[in-house]
Amino acid sequence: MSSHRPFGLPASAAAAVVLLVAVAGCSSPDAKASVPVPRPQAAEAAVCRALAKELPDTVAGLERTGTEPDSELTAAWGDAAIVLRCGVPRPEKMNDPQAQGVDADGVNWLFEPREGDGPRFTTTYRKAYVEVTLDERYAHDVAPLVGLAAPVKKAVPSSL
Repeated sequence: MSSHRPFGLPASAAAAVVLLVAVAGCSSPDAKASVPVPRPQAAEAAVCRALAKELPDTVAGLERTGTEPDSELTAAWGDAAIVLRCGVPRPEKMNDPQAQGVDADGVNWLFEPREGDGPRFTTTYRKAYVEVTLDERYAHDVAPLVGLAAPVKKAVPSSL
């Protein structure tokens, strides 16, 4: 019984070609992070579109990448190490008097640890809620928030 191998290659070479194609497909420079798109009210969506125009090409040394689906309400940097969603609903955790927050260059953020992953931060006292999720590399690092503070301050007005 004979087995069919692509292009008449030996089995080991054929396996190497398949593996190489699979790896190349997974590491495409055009890969996009799968990010759920928020559905804010019209006024919040307008604020989020303004924020999209202000977002930097790099955050914490990571290049901006695309998101799937493509939306002005989402952004990602470094293969989704940093993901931003604008126009998210107000987090329930904001009702907790014990909730933790951080200030990064004048922008206040609700801090929420996530089991098995990096933290989630959501802006407070802004006309639209901006959520930033970080992977485990940023478990104790707010540098991405510092990199996003100026665009948030410029585009997302304070609600106070």
